[in-house]
Amino acid sequence: MPTSSASATDSAKPAAASGGVQSLERAFDLLERMADAGGEVGLSELSASSGLPLPTIHRLMRTLVACGYVRQQPNRRYALGPRLIRLGESASRLLGTWARPYLARLVEETGETANMALLDGDEIVYVAQVPSKHSMRMFTEVGRRVLPHSTGVGKALLAHTPADEVRALLARTGMPAATDKTITTPEGFLDALAVVRDAGYAVDDNEQEIGVRCLAVSVPDSPTAAAISISGPAGRVTEAATEKIVPLLLEVARELSTALANPAGNGQV
Repeated sequence: MPTSSASATDSAKPAAASGGVQSLERAFDLLERMADAGGEVGLSELSASSGLPLPTIHRLMRTLVACGYVRQQPNRRYALGPRLIRLGESASRLLGTWARPYLARLVEETGETANMALLDGDEIVYVAQVPSKHSMRMFTEVGRRVLPHSTGVGKALLAHTPADEVRALLARTGMPAATDKTITTPEGFLDALAVVRDAGYAVDDNEQEIGVRCLAVSVPDSPTAAAISISGPAGRVTEAATEKIVPLLLEVARELSTALANPAGNGQV
């Protein structure tokens, strides 16, 4: 799961001395601290976590409220505002664009289709794909939404989520069977997540589509929960192939994580 974004912001604070705008950096730091706190906080909490004086925080929050990025609740606490939704949706779409070169490397080295998926609410949404050169067509495509219990990326994304939260998600979505291999009980799915934690990767073995196997890993420290995967015919994505593909998946996931954490992206500011 992603680490605290506030701690990442702390390490970036010296940027103000090298040309950054301090008030802007502080405003984004407060937004990230609000997100880490669940989206709603009081000024005293922000002051305690950020070390900024209350008058400074109040001035910044007043500006964020005026812009629609923060809302003041009836209880006088502050919550993340609706204008952030559009920014987040646009950034999520770009996340797939940024991932494509890394997915292309997976396809080049494995010969199978590579995917990137996010956890959006209770669903998995595929945001990027580089198809295999083989002619076989699979269910995955950009924009498709599926339930997490029947996918490798779903297992990878939920592997470190507390069990009570996983149970609550499964209660909301149900666990319909896509194939006769689909896990359809909460206990069975929690057992599968324990296997993922031990192995470091997830497998969808004919659980979403008969004849297709998928290997997936989460992208560490991603700004939003993300996973990448390789999908292909079960006759090619065998146990022997898994031993070669998984180390590559983990390596590419780490490289993608590093690229996403680079504030300047691939260029210079």
